[in-house]
Amino acid sequence: MVIENKHAFIKRLSLTSVPLPANSITEANETLDSNEIPTTRVEAWKYTRVAKLGKIDFISERKEVNDTSSYIIDDSALTLFFVNGYLSTEISDNLPEGFTCKKLSSCSSDDLQQTKVTHKSELFNALNTAYLNDGIWINIKNNTVLDRPIQLIHITKGARQLTNFRTIITAESFSKSSFIQGFFSEDTDQSFTNSITEIFVEENAFLTIDKIQFEEEKANHISTEFVDQAKDSTFTLNTITLNGGLVRNNIQVEVNGQNCTTNLNGAYLLKGKQHVDNHTTVDHIAANCNSNELYKGVIDEKATAVFNGKVFVRKDAQKINAFQSNGNVLLTDDASVNSKPELEIYADDVKCSHGSTTGQLDEEAIFYLRARGLSEKSARKLMVSAFIGEVLGKIENESVVRYVERLLKERFEWDFN
Repeated sequence: MVIENKHAFIKRLSLTSVPLPANSITEANETLDSNEIPTTRVEAWKYTRVAKLGKIDFISERKEVNDTSSYIIDDSALTLFFVNGYLSTEISDNLPEGFTCKKLSSCSSDDLQQTKVTHKSELFNALNTAYLNDGIWINIKNNTVLDRPIQLIHITKGARQLTNFRTIITAESFSKSSFIQGFFSEDTDQSFTNSITEIFVEENAFLTIDKIQFEEEKANHISTEFVDQAKDSTFTLNTITLNGGLVRNNIQVEVNGQNCTTNLNGAYLLKGKQHVDNHTTVDHIAANCNSNELYKGVIDEKATAVFNGKVFVRKDAQKINAFQSNGNVLLTDDASVNSKPELEIYADDVKCSHGSTTGQLDEEAIFYLRARGLSEKSARKLMVSAFIGEVLGKIENESVVRYVERLLKERFEWDFN
């Protein structure tokens, strides 16, 4: 049963036609009916104001983008384009062997029974489930090694567009694959992208996702990843946020098998009045696993950033190596950051550490560079490039790195050469 909810900002949207589990849709509608948009009194949203989203009269329209060439991150990748949450062209029949891909709206209910999305008190997850535009279901078969990346390019076009999109990826046992997700916008004003990615990394599978966020300054974006890792698997997520008015990245990783490796890396480079909030959770449920988190931010003008990373180590999860680091550089007195790395450990045989640093560029180092012929502006660019370069060095796909460097040069005039 669909419950008529009280949120005016979704009154012009259509309920999902995707065959998600009936209990999920019911839970989502109950959450929407019983929860307000979170305020800063809610701990998880203490530094991120999203109440304004409830005051926008959103619409959801199908649109087309005439020229997509500038959005292609890797020319060698198999590329799918989505505009306002809808696949802009039909999926190619010429798919790699061992790779299955179809729209969520074309899936059977059996395809979509496996889900990790939680709805209780999670209003934006519930919004995604109840008002899902569409999405993509991808399955990498057992023992498949894809020799080129899968590239999912999302474009939001038009004013007041609300896009609820979901990606479901299953990497079956002993497979190896890499994905690129790009989020962009055209002619937006008060748009809102609400994206969920569900990821299942099965036994001995290797899965890497490189994500670039480069939407316009009047765009809002909440992105959530749910990751389930089985034993002996390796999962890597690199998140690069370069533009967007309000961006919130929620990452929740459950490490359910032994001998897993989890890598979360992020860089956020902000100016104007941008606000970017990275919330990560790595839950070590099984023993003998490693997790590594490295997030770095450069905040200019009146921009603000938030990092909240939590690592759980459960009672039976012995011999865990978990490392978490967040570093920030403030380029002006008006820039600010709130950083809160956390460890919650219930096992006694572990190696875990976390750290956070926030400061300004080293003036002595700048003076040293200027003494060797660089202008002050060039010296500062070089220092910033070196600081962020540690995160970019974690990205194995050189095409992604080159694309990020081009965007940095366009937006910030930072040259990595």
